[in-house]
Amino acid sequence: MDGTGDSRHGGDCSVGVQIRQTRILPDFLQSVNLKYVKLGYHYVISNLLALCLLPLAVVISVEASQTNPEDLRQIWIHLQYNLVSIIVCSAILVFGLTVYVMTRPRPIYLVDFSCYLPPDNLKVPVSRFMNHSTLTGDFDESSLEFQRKILERSGLGEDTYLPEAMHHVPPRISMAAAREEAEQVMFGALDKLFANTNVKPKDIGILVVNCSLFNPTPSLSAMIVNKYKLRGNIRSYNLGGMGCSAGVIAVDLAKDMLLVHRNTYAVVVSTENITQNWYFGNKKAMLIPNCLFRVGGSAVLLSNKSRDKRRSKYRLSHVVRTHRGADDKAFRCVYQEQDDTGRTGVSLSKELMAIAGETLKTNITTLGPLVLPISEQILFFMTLVVKKLFNGKVKPYIPDFKLAFEHFCIHAGGRAVIDELEKNLQLSPVHVEASRMTLHRFGNTSSSSIWYELAYIEAKGRMRRGNRVWQIAFGSGFKCNSAVWEALRNVKPSKDSPWEDCIDKYPVTLSY
Repeated sequence: MDGTGDSRHGGDCSVGVQIRQTRILPDFLQSVNLKYVKLGYHYVISNLLALCLLPLAVVISVEASQTNPEDLRQIWIHLQYNLVSIIVCSAILVFGLTVYVMTRPRPIYLVDFSCYLPPDNLKVPVSRFMNHSTLTGDFDESSLEFQRKILERSGLGEDTYLPEAMHHVPPRISMAAAREEAEQVMFGALDKLFANTNVKPKDIGILVVNCSLFNPTPSLSAMIVNKYKLRGNIRSYNLGGMGCSAGVIAVDLAKDMLLVHRNTYAVVVSTENITQNWYFGNKKAMLIPNCLFRVGGSAVLLSNKSRDKRRSKYRLSHVVRTHRGADDKAFRCVYQEQDDTGRTGVSLSKELMAIAGETLKTNITTLGPLVLPISEQILFFMTLVVKKLFNGKVKPYIPDFKLAFEHFCIHAGGRAVIDELEKNLQLSPVHVEASRMTLHRFGNTSSSSIWYELAYIEAKGRMRRGNRVWQIAFGSGFKCNSAVWEALRNVKPSKDSPWEDCIDKYPVTLSY
């Protein structure tokens, strides 16, 4: 999903006279930062169970310390005459533990991931983009000016990439060129993944590929099977038409498969194809994707093997998916169609951001109870009760998701998407830095953008053991999908990270 927008900030200054007064007690509102009061409340409530059990543990310890050898002897004699009870209780205990171990979901580990870095000759500065758009002769002056304005406020930098076919005048659009783009992106990401993990392609038991707008026959997943000579009984899936949130959907599918098929690896490949999906018309709503979408792709290695825990980067905690396709407006807000002249493109509705906001609200309502501390859930529930019973004008309490996550990977669909989530979730500039810098460096790479963002956080050295990451993406349909990961160690960037040659330049100051 993509979008653009403007944001304006203003401020005022005032001069006043301060009158000093002697107080018997200090002014706590000024001497104590309220955010620390809130953090303390969160700590007490979140550890309420442990605090209640502490006195019980103290009592048990005191009683145990007063036990003498004669008491222990009496307990042993009692147990000798109740052998049947001991055997029955032990059998029930062993049976219960066995059932628990056999039926509990196995943890899903993210061993490593890689992102495709195109060669420098595919870079497309804004000046070249506009020059090529003019030379094609397909766009009128109004459309060219519209694209120029979109690019100026989009948040994209000068180093994003377009496929080889789009660098020619006129563009060389063909099925062969589209296949070539797909192969370069998918194989480039997979080659790095296999090299960094030392996993043999033959060891892969599950393969999930997602690409919305390019679905040839044989499929993209079949192209990978053929390239790497994957085994004949591999379970392969090809997801199409599911938009920019399909990367999380692919992870969810791979997770479900790993819970069924034990002791194996799953590879998730996320990409989008631009070559055959460029719009050459003059309908404004269909020109925005031309300005924002760029070449990119990712490959993720997942495992359900216990021995992989030590070398894995993350453990999958939750996946929450929200689909509003039953609503007609939501269904059509991102829609592939032909314009009045018969040219095909993806049209973006003016109601897109409003629909995205409603879908996000539904998604976080489901996600909140899974990840938020008890303190936030109580505050949220109490606000709802007060609003319902006493005053319908009471503003609903917005949970502080910063207490649940240390890092946020918001789909880099466009500047407006990031702006709105930063505002509505009350995030700081640091929390959305990875999303803004990914948009600036690589543009909207569709479903793979959340992996470029995670790679940015790693490259900055910010990922610590126990940190939780929220990946959130929007896509056509309309969908909002979330994935939550927990870091298993202090994560260092993988070899050949897409940020390896430029991370020292970031973050950059953006001017819109």
